[in-house]
Amino acid sequence: MQPFAQRLIAWQRLHGRHSLPWQHASAYHVWLSEIMLQQTQVATVIPYYQRFISAYPDVNALATASMDDVLAHWSGLGYYARGRNLHRAAQIIAENFGGEFPRNFEHIIELPGIGRSTAAAICALAYHERRAILDGNVKRVLARYCGIEGWAGDKKVEEKLWQQAENLLPLPSRERVGERGADDHDIATYTQALMDMGATVCTRSKPRCEACPVQSDCVALATDRIRQLPTPRPRKAIPERHATMLLLMHGNDILLEKRASVGIWGGMWSLPQFDDEASARNWFVQQDLAADNGERWATFTHTFTHFKLHISPLQIYLQRKPSMVAQAGNVWLSVDEAMGAAIPKPVRVLLEKYCLG
Repeated sequence: MQPFAQRLIAWQRLHGRHSLPWQHASAYHVWLSEIMLQQTQVATVIPYYQRFISAYPDVNALATASMDDVLAHWSGLGYYARGRNLHRAAQIIAENFGGEFPRNFEHIIELPGIGRSTAAAICALAYHERRAILDGNVKRVLARYCGIEGWAGDKKVEEKLWQQAENLLPLPSRERVGERGADDHDIATYTQALMDMGATVCTRSKPRCEACPVQSDCVALATDRIRQLPTPRPRKAIPERHATMLLLMHGNDILLEKRASVGIWGGMWSLPQFDDEASARNWFVQQDLAADNGERWATFTHTFTHFKLHISPLQIYLQRKPSMVAQAGNVWLSVDEAMGAAIPKPVRVLLEKYCLG
């Protein structure tokens, strides 16, 4: 039987994905795709990636862009710290590496937003270095193939997965007597094969084991534990929070406020947010604003990784636009302008539903 890696390489050449827009591209393109693909599916990423590359074709273009512009292009993709880290990393590359994406693994992993697996993926896919990766899809493939139990977020379990990821790498040609070893392009093919396997065959639900090139020695399949592996994350109650978002309008203009540079939606433009409607109206009274009573819209829920936010929209039309509200950190924009700004997805939803048309 051929080694695990050689079977995946052969499978990828016949059945893997070959038309992803970041394949066979520079380290910059690979880096951008890897950051966007963190916790986000390929189908969602592709249009964002294409727009991003069109706006920022190289590291220097990204480094010299404003944070507002970068986040505007990121708006809707979620996990906005990725966009902030991407921008900062581009500035570091421009400052310290002359705008050329670094080739050294140790330099890459020091960049903001890049961990061990992402740095390894860039080195393997762009520079054809023999590096092991361990993203979410790969964890699932290896947990099943090797029969590794336990939640992958547990440090000891993750160490076992990393050990297997290293052990299963294709050997370089000098270490393989009598067989064709892994050439430079094999490691990129193998890395892509692992990603493709997890995304298209060894999926979380309804895996297609009949199409798997390593089914013959997969521990989970042999022991009838496909549904049990990988072990799910231990369940715990998801915290729930409530907020009132104020759609404060004058004609077709709406007030947006700048979020703090860190935390949820850091550095983005959002609607004024309060703990409840009473707090929103108290602020309104303090500003001595002349307006209608406003209209309450249906509460909806936006789910983050670690909590749920229940948002109650309150829309109020002002009789006059007070300059005192347009202070540092706030801005009045037309609704169309606001739609083009760096706004979080829930704000975009509210503007589309209650302010457009």
